[in-house]
Amino acid sequence: MSAVLEGFKFSNKQLCENYGWFGDSCGEVIYGKIFQGAAAGVLDDVKIFLKGSLNVNIRNDHGWTALMFAARNGHTNIVKELLNNNVDASMINSTGQTSLDIALFWNHSDVAKLLQSGTKEVNPDINLRNYFSLNLLNRCSDKRKDKTWLRNKILADNTRFILFHELGVLCVDLNHRKDRWKIELARVEMKDIEQYMASNPVCIFLGLIQEDRHVPLTFEEPALYAVDMSGTEESKVLDLVPGSKFVPGYPAVMQLLPSEAGIFAEARSMLAWHDRYQYCPTCGSASRLEEGGYKRVCENMKCRSHQGIHNTCYPRTDPSAIMLVISPDGKKCLLGRAKRFPAKMYSCLAGFMEPGETIEDTVRREVEEESGVIVDQVEYHSSQPWPFPASLMLGCIAYATTETIKLDPEEMEDARWFGRPEVVQMLTHQHPQGLFVPPEQAVAHQIIKTWVRRTANL
Repeated sequence: MSAVLEGFKFSNKQLCENYGWFGDSCGEVIYGKIFQGAAAGVLDDVKIFLKGSLNVNIRNDHGWTALMFAARNGHTNIVKELLNNNVDASMINSTGQTSLDIALFWNHSDVAKLLQSGTKEVNPDINLRNYFSLNLLNRCSDKRKDKTWLRNKILADNTRFILFHELGVLCVDLNHRKDRWKIELARVEMKDIEQYMASNPVCIFLGLIQEDRHVPLTFEEPALYAVDMSGTEESKVLDLVPGSKFVPGYPAVMQLLPSEAGIFAEARSMLAWHDRYQYCPTCGSASRLEEGGYKRVCENMKCRSHQGIHNTCYPRTDPSAIMLVISPDGKKCLLGRAKRFPAKMYSCLAGFMEPGETIEDTVRREVEEESGVIVDQVEYHSSQPWPFPASLMLGCIAYATTETIKLDPEEMEDARWFGRPEVVQMLTHQHPQGLFVPPEQAVAHQIIKTWVRRTANL
């Protein structure tokens, strides 16, 4: 078990010595004890092991985590403690169940409620919506036309700015975290960037930081802006925040705290739009920013865009359907490989909506075009902003009436039907051929996991 100890900090070795555990079995003992403490509901034991540099999401041979053991036995106090220590409540075991599934099956309603909604004591990054979809800012869209209010906000002492350079975002490392969230957005004050604002960089009002949506806004809350520093030397921007770095985009930004990812999605999508639409799409004249960056106005006063409402004046979002197709007997799902995918990765089929098309018809058309499979019923699952550059993924589950696959070679490299046991192996990275599905930050992963959970046989 020496591999278990690899990378352990001294605190964990000291923990072993304090309890008289020595040698290569030390790591095995530590994790065995935390599993036992979680299952037995011994809070003090769990707290002891959390003092070390443990991976709180470690699995046993059957894919069970400490949180799953606590959920199985209804120990609400253990569940709270683990959630407060950044445990991942969305993980599944070797048979495809999450901690919530286990709590519901064993009728532990208090634990299930905690896992479903969380409490004020629980880390707010737990049990969130799809990655990039959680944005805790109040966008205050009704205030964007108030130039005086915006001017005062940008100069307020409590206003903060997140910085971009060539669409890469300035971040700092979270070295204290024990989970997969390794970075957060760096924030600076106006005094830090005042000398650079004279060049009039693109500056977007993102919103006000509202801690509690149940309390009415006073509009004195701290504001957050995004600034495009592309016109400034990258090294000078890095000097503003010691130890900072620019994270270029996908997939590196998938390590952002979930509570920060939605802010990044808003900011990057907006900056990407401004980067591409500096000139009026109607007449080709130069355009300027208005309404806190949420509108571009043509400088040519004779342009048709000044008459009536024109979508070309506002940021665009491109809707795209992404769907898991279920076989007629409900026992298999259809996953495909686009040519651009990493080797051995399979995912849901997807495609952009066309003008005048419903979500349901987009799903039916794209599935038939890419795989030749005919789909009837379509069920909406959830959505996810995808800021590369500005898409909205509309997640669906579709029910096929045929199974014969006829690939479009221009769209797909491969597509096949997978049974539930094989999909679980792909979700948990235990597939014998190394096949896998997208990471949990992708809505495709969540849709696949939903089907696995629905068909669970505890």
